[in-house]
Amino acid sequence: MINIDGRSSTPIYEQIINAIKEDILKGILMPGDKLPSVRELSLMVTANPNTVSRAYKELEREKVIETLRGKGTYVSKNYKPKMEEDKMEALKESLKKIIIEAHYVGLKKEDVLNIVNEIYKNIKGNSK
Repeated sequence: MINIDGRSSTPIYEQIINAIKEDILKGILMPGDKLPSVRELSLMVTANPNTVSRAYKELEREKVIETLRGKGTYVSKNYKPKMEEDKMEALKESLKKIIIEAHYVGLKKEDVLNIVNEIYKNIKGNSK
């Protein structure tokens, strides 16, 4: 389910957030699915429980998951991805850097679009 790269510059809690979101996008996790408890997930990924708790709190804030007191944490049945202006700007900035790098390694616009389509297909499957 979740693989953590200890050598990555991305903080562990962000890796957990991204992994859960990716599993939802791929259909591995479905709305209503129960997630491991903070303690269980911290043991699974060998991370501090506070780190897992931080990831869960952020996912709850984004309404991706919901915690039912005494019952556990679940993928939200009502989650609908939404655009947040600051995240959209950060994403555009990241894409801009990637496009500039792609240009300097000799990739054309069509090559970049093909790569994006291939990655999207691998993540999302054949559905559009």
